[in-house]
Amino acid sequence: MSNSLLVQATILSPNHSGRRNQKITKIAIHHAAGVINGRNLAGVFVPRSRRASANYNLGSDGVIVLGVDEANRAWTTSSSWCDNRAVTIEVGNSTRGPQWLVSDYVLNRLIDLATDICRRNGIYPCTYTGGKDGVLQKHEWYKNTNCPGPYLGSKFPYIASEVNKRLRGDKTVSKPTSALYRVRKSWSDIKSQKGAFKNLENAKRCADRFGLKVFDANGKIVYPVGKTIDQLAREVISGKWGNGEERKRRLTQAGYDYKEVQRRVNQLV
Repeated sequence: MSNSLLVQATILSPNHSGRRNQKITKIAIHHAAGVINGRNLAGVFVPRSRRASANYNLGSDGVIVLGVDEANRAWTTSSSWCDNRAVTIEVGNSTRGPQWLVSDYVLNRLIDLATDICRRNGIYPCTYTGGKDGVLQKHEWYKNTNCPGPYLGSKFPYIASEVNKRLRGDKTVSKPTSALYRVRKSWSDIKSQKGAFKNLENAKRCADRFGLKVFDANGKIVYPVGKTIDQLAREVISGKWGNGEERKRRLTQAGYDYKEVQRRVNQLV
């Protein structure tokens, strides 16, 4: 089992359980809850008294530091079930709370690292389902915490999508497995889910029955066909989606790509 060649430094933590007892099938992304460079972030987990660690530490400066060999189970997610299956990544923020933003540069480095992890471990597709059955995992599912924070948490569908774009056509990755279509009110509303189907037509029938939507493995609306980016942008300009964080939240919950919509809004105005 190898480590990523993207690593720029190695600062190993003694806080781990030794060899993991499960095959790597997941990636757990955490936020550092602070603006901190990669080496200092890794250094936080060196004292044994810390009782925590991560396989990789991605600082606010974009530097990737190995903290625990991928072969070993790090102590990151408050769950032996998750940490034995997941390569864990701590990510430095660009601002403090309440949003805990992450810079575009660091986000792109995170996607590079996640792609590399998937490629070397034969993970494809990289999925975010909003639950523990997907590849991408959130700390908040295992402990009462706000990790990975509102901003990074909202980027999980985008991260999965970008990782898959980079993996497509790579013959070293195993062939895609059948993804499930999920019937929900919105992608983020997991509790509203009425079913998960391999067959799209069955998912459509379920959606029609309950008046819900069908989402693919990356959280994109596939039924009924959503509005175009241009239509959404014009609705935003007319005030139908609110402003600021409210707009971002409503568009994301409706299954749309906020960043693409906002880009079109900026072009139109």
